[in-house]
Amino acid sequence: MADAGSLRDEPSEVEVVSHDVVFEGRVWDIVSERFAYGDGELTREFMAHPGAAAIVAVDPERRVLLIQQYRHPIGERDWELPAGLLDVAGESPLEAARRELAEEADLTAGVWDELGAVHLSPGGSSELIHLFLARELSATEAAFARDAEEAGIVVEWIPLDEAVRAVVDGRFRNAITGMGVLLAAERLRGTDR
Repeated sequence: MADAGSLRDEPSEVEVVSHDVVFEGRVWDIVSERFAYGDGELTREFMAHPGAAAIVAVDPERRVLLIQQYRHPIGERDWELPAGLLDVAGESPLEAARRELAEEADLTAGVWDELGAVHLSPGGSSELIHLFLARELSATEAAFARDAEEAGIVVEWIPLDEAVRAVVDGRFRNAITGMGVLLAAERLRGTDR
């Protein structure tokens, strides 16, 4: 049996024989790739996604900022972390996180820590979410003009421990929220910040 501390995801390159865009979307595409694998070839269709950044904003009282907005594919207004696409050319995940915190919550942060990155659905999407912990928060100079689903954003600050319970109890089912809240709680465990 392997030592769990030594297990980690590993990059693995295969020869891509063909790459076709089956559907070109506004934000992401659906692609079909044929690739060499083992003694033959396989074909897989998946969502080619630019990636995203999500922010766990925690205030001095150890409350986490959550936003609620309508998500049409699931037909729910779910509780989420501020987050957004890596869709600005040349922008790093941290720069995207700073931009998204301002755009979705009208906040800036003085301290940023990287919590990690996660694949949400590696069997069907290339999406990689970069998670950041933001502290020493302050309001932006002006509120951001929001439209579409973002126009109906509800903002709530809840104790980090309560957010952890909501994830564990299944009340928050958004995977990014769950992973971000749990990673932040672990990072902040035993600290007074």
